[in-house]
Amino acid sequence: MRDVTVRATFVCFCDEIPTWRLWGEEKADGALYTVYLKKVRYHRPTRSLSSSHSDSDDEISHLEWETVRVRFVKAGTLRKLVEALSTDDGELETTYINVFLATYRSFSTAKEVLKLLLERYEELCESSQNGRTEQLEQHKKTLISALHVWLDSYPEDFKDPPNYSALRLLLNFCEDFLPNTELDAKVRHRIDRYTREAHVDPLLTPPPAFAMRSIASAGWRCYKLPDIPVRHFAEQLTRMDVDLFKKLVPHQCLGGVWSRRDRSRSHEAATVLATVNQFNAVSFRVISSILVEPCLRTHDRASLIVCWIDIAQELRLIKNFSSLKAIISGLQSNPIYRLQKTWQAISREKIELFDELARIFSEDNNQLAQRELLMKEGTAKFADTVGENDKQLQKIFQKQNNHTANISFGTIPYLGTFLTDLTMIDTAIPDIIGDGLINFDKRRKEFEVLAQIKLLQGAANAYHFIEDAAFDRWFDSILVLDDREAYQLSCQIEPPTGGPNRKDRNIRKPIQGHQKNDSITSTSSSNSSQFYCDVDSVPSSPHDSIDRKLSPSQMSNSSSNSSLPSLDVSLNSSHSGSANNRLQVPSLNNSGTLSNHSQKSSPDFYIIKVTYETDNRETEGIVLYKSIMLSNNERTPQVIRNAMYKLGLEGNPDQYTLAQVLPEKEMLLPPNSNVYYAVNTAHNLNFILRPKKLSDANSSGKYLKGKSKS
Repeated sequence: MRDVTVRATFVCFCDEIPTWRLWGEEKADGALYTVYLKKVRYHRPTRSLSSSHSDSDDEISHLEWETVRVRFVKAGTLRKLVEALSTDDGELETTYINVFLATYRSFSTAKEVLKLLLERYEELCESSQNGRTEQLEQHKKTLISALHVWLDSYPEDFKDPPNYSALRLLLNFCEDFLPNTELDAKVRHRIDRYTREAHVDPLLTPPPAFAMRSIASAGWRCYKLPDIPVRHFAEQLTRMDVDLFKKLVPHQCLGGVWSRRDRSRSHEAATVLATVNQFNAVSFRVISSILVEPCLRTHDRASLIVCWIDIAQELRLIKNFSSLKAIISGLQSNPIYRLQKTWQAISREKIELFDELARIFSEDNNQLAQRELLMKEGTAKFADTVGENDKQLQKIFQKQNNHTANISFGTIPYLGTFLTDLTMIDTAIPDIIGDGLINFDKRRKEFEVLAQIKLLQGAANAYHFIEDAAFDRWFDSILVLDDREAYQLSCQIEPPTGGPNRKDRNIRKPIQGHQKNDSITSTSSSNSSQFYCDVDSVPSSPHDSIDRKLSPSQMSNSSSNSSLPSLDVSLNSSHSGSANNRLQVPSLNNSGTLSNHSQKSSPDFYIIKVTYETDNRETEGIVLYKSIMLSNNERTPQVIRNAMYKLGLEGNPDQYTLAQVLPEKEMLLPPNSNVYYAVNTAHNLNFILRPKKLSDANSSGKYLKGKSKS
């Protein structure tokens, strides 16, 4: 049983008693529960007819309440988690089953869960002859309801051709225990449908919709940048993104699933990879279209950049943050961003607009701007949110509202934000706790992110754009340059000067106040401001490391310090993903329902990046780091010990110092401070671990004064 209630009646003398109160934890065989005491109204005393006209204070204030003891599964064995699907009242506990079905792939498989669920039903059938028949029947009823929900909500879990073993197992179960029932009919229908679909002759499959269109209907338009209608361009990109986003399977975004992506198991995250590929397609075409003709005049090349800024503006108006981010990433890539003469030929208003659009994806305060925007506009009908300093966007929104007041749009988010959150949760919170118990509280946190994706998928149904086959053919025909070609063409257009300019200095020294995110488990400085899929990339020789750091796959910081989240999605990666400096995720409230916490509230822990200072010149310019979790009760020696373990260092933690990297200085942490409260959270949580020097050993009392950076 998952929920156990113990009732007691008492008289309440106060109206302001919290509904829920944490009681503690309770261990049982194979499970760990979090126990709450819930206060609910028991009954209201009725007044007698004779006293109906007299308001007695004693009568009104004396209310009777009921205290219910409620248990939530915090952790358990897989068998216990499956058993918890059943309840005493025969009704599914909605939150629990939604969390379980959305996240079980991180710790089990569909066949294993199905087998345990069916075994549990058989056990209940065998136990019914020993009494308690009514309660057991309620449990059986709940399990059958769970099977219905599973089949309807996650049909892909049962689509395993050619044998469809999961459905066959379920069919055998129905024949033995539930013949001629609704579940039996549903399973048979599902097997028949999947079998027919698998045997459809490919020659009889209708061609894609765009292929059936006539030449006249397509219009055979000749698209060419920068003369293409920017609104039409934005709508067509959004049409592509909407189709992919609606097909996205949210649970494929889980860190435990996404981290397993490799060539043999890439199908497990196929819908995520499709979104990644589309993102890259847009970003790479931004870069290629600007560089592919090196002989263009500066003014003409500037017109291409302006065209992409205008397209990005339209994407903002129709709330497509995925392609908007892709365009911003392309324009912020070093091959484009380094073209100083070209950027100088662009009007001040367009530059301001570009900066305002880029600020949407600023990583300040855990990408607060982007998250607040999604909260405000995620399910709204149109875009109307601007920052205080967004003068250009304010003008654009005013014009937009006058022309499209009756047009509503959905929202296409930048998926990398959710992948980042899920990867961070997967990395920072253990899968197993206690005596080998599955950490189900972790799955609740993951589900909250998945629920946001599902909510936005529903809002995306508001989009209705007509397909333009000619645009699709033209877009696919745009030449795509690889990293080296793009940078070489950029240098051909504007040769590098003798010394690095201001912008290049910011790029070449990412450790000095950089805003970038890095892979959680990576030990390189490869930072991609875009999704980057290294499936068909061209191998490079060792001597091109500088060029590779300045390639499209390694995006530069923007002038507005709004560098973008990075996420390595290479199919060969073992477990790389983007990591923000601070992790704050919503949590389930005491009743087990979703609650939205303020983004400004303090998280229970931070994710910090620790770099080990080394004198090895072979690694100069490369940031070697590890990300670790910093809880609110850890002191300096423990944090140093954790960092040493992650960095593969041995020795005594007392022989090392830890300093936070600030924009203009370093803050050396005291030897026994609570690091959680000592750090400066106004800046990125980047730290340097160093072996102690003699001067450090004699510098007690100077820890928080900071050390200026040379």
